[in-house]
Amino acid sequence: MLDSLSEKFEKIFKKLRGSGVLTEQNIAEALKEVRLALLEADVNFKIVKDFIERVREKAVGQEVLQSLTPGHQVVKVVWDELREMMGRERAGLALASNPPTVVMMVGLQGAGKTTTCGKLGRYFKAQGKRVLLVGADPRRPAAGDQLASLGRDLEIDVHRVDQAQAAQADVVRICQAGVERGREQGYDLVVLDTGGRLHIDDELMGELVAVRTAVQPHEVLLVADAMTGQDAVTMASQFDQRIGLTGVILTKVEGDARGGAVLSIRAVTGKPIKFLGIGEKLDALELFHPDRMASRILGMGDVLSLIEKAQETFTLEQAEDAQKRLTSNTLTLEGFRAQLGQVSRMGSLDQILGMLPGGQKLKGAMEGQMPEREMKRVTAMIDSMTIRERRDHTLINGSRKKRIARGSGTKVEEVNRLIKQFLSARKIAKAMAGSGGRRQLAQLLRSR
Repeated sequence: MLDSLSEKFEKIFKKLRGSGVLTEQNIAEALKEVRLALLEADVNFKIVKDFIERVREKAVGQEVLQSLTPGHQVVKVVWDELREMMGRERAGLALASNPPTVVMMVGLQGAGKTTTCGKLGRYFKAQGKRVLLVGADPRRPAAGDQLASLGRDLEIDVHRVDQAQAAQADVVRICQAGVERGREQGYDLVVLDTGGRLHIDDELMGELVAVRTAVQPHEVLLVADAMTGQDAVTMASQFDQRIGLTGVILTKVEGDARGGAVLSIRAVTGKPIKFLGIGEKLDALELFHPDRMASRILGMGDVLSLIEKAQETFTLEQAEDAQKRLTSNTLTLEGFRAQLGQVSRMGSLDQILGMLPGGQKLKGAMEGQMPEREMKRVTAMIDSMTIRERRDHTLINGSRKKRIARGSGTKVEEVNRLIKQFLSARKIAKAMAGSGGRRQLAQLLRSR
């Protein structure tokens, strides 16, 4: 998401930083390019106009033009305004002081609402909360079946009416019964998966208004498809006017979205984006941080989110074990494979690169290559080795390489390349340990 916009910003500001002395004229030229980049990213026209005016006003001030690094100062101004446009501070979910917190999920069919209910349940279960999912879409049995399946996979309780009675069931009563069960049985969070339609209509809105009035949820979250761009912003405005939203969850953000919804929703509706759906897996939900998103857009990366992902994926014991192996030169192919598995659980390499400063350049350098496929090939080659070979790579002679290649569907040359890459990784790790890297890594582990 937003890769194209990020690349354009990087080119614009590289030119600006390299121009030496800044004037109102070259700032105006740069802002013209910024305006075009935002419009091409499907950002609301009025929002772009206001954004450019605010940046222009601050960027041509004496404090910026007479600073030692005027180009960098302009980038800072743009970063501040991007963050402001997306909400400035992280919104998060407002948990009730007297549980359960009731979250009403609304949206159209196809946006991923039911899956997002499961993701939200998993997110809070991981924080030690007891979660109850409520199937509040009796007209569509498949939605209830999907929610029940998600509940089984996540080991989260699901409240739904019997399928035989679904057609005559009253949605308001289902929601009231679900909330009452949550209160009586001591749940911390009750998530209402309400009905959706293929388009906004009076029947849908009337039903949702009735549920909101009867249940009085603490949060009303719209699940919107980021791929639809400004249509998502328009839909958010309509839902907010009719029902009253407290926030938005954008799904399919990992796709080839131009970014208009991410950048416009807060400014147009006044409602914050609270979460982003970044993949199909049930753990692919993350809190939305306006400051971090602004940094990603400007090519500065998002190291804090990367660290958080690593902390969720690695236990302290696993990290310490990896540290010992890396710095004591005892890393084996078996351990190497385990590390690849841990990295893959953090998300796709494309997402990880997007969180690194300068990650767009790395993506460009890897254009045409498929790192995920390469990791699978490496894993297949290591899996084709015997336990002894994984633990002692020196045993792998010519005949063994042929067997490993046949077993993994690869070539001997690829097995040779794997061993060479593995030895290079060990050499780099040993150098890090000798140059104080071990001490720094230990300090990082203790700080966690």
